[in-house]
Amino acid sequence: MAMSLSSASADDAGPRAELADPAPTVRFMLAGKAHVTFQSRKTGIRFTYRITLAEPRPGDVRSRLHFVAVLTGPDNGGSYEYLGTIYDRRAYAHGRKSRIGREAPSAVAFMWVWSRLTAGAMHPELAVYHEGRCGRCGRRLTTPQSIETGLGPVCAEKQS
Repeated sequence: MAMSLSSASADDAGPRAELADPAPTVRFMLAGKAHVTFQSRKTGIRFTYRITLAEPRPGDVRSRLHFVAVLTGPDNGGSYEYLGTIYDRRAYAHGRKSRIGREAPSAVAFMWVWSRLTAGAMHPELAVYHEGRCGRCGRRLTTPQSIETGLGPVCAEKQS
């Protein structure tokens, strides 16, 4: 897996790294508390998303849902708007209650990238980054393998 590192930010995150392989990227994104940035290598345009695992309801036998939100403001911790839902760890649907339109650039970008990642492809003009924190528990990543995959060693074992 190719990996590109940048320095840690002021919020005490670990080194930011590029995720280069589709399957580990999807695994990271579905870990439960993932923050991921998609950036066009051609235009430099980027969008940051938060993908969280929904809490199961008692007696609910449906598949676990993942909610997708996009960063829309300057507060990296709170400026996210609901975008849509990932069902069955594969199918993405734009949310009816989303205040962001289906044709908005951030919505189109997520649908486009997600469809390629789940098909096993990583577009050469796309860079996908995690923000230096475990996609499952949110702890700071410090080991090279954890930085490469976006999952800490304990969480990686639980995801297997």
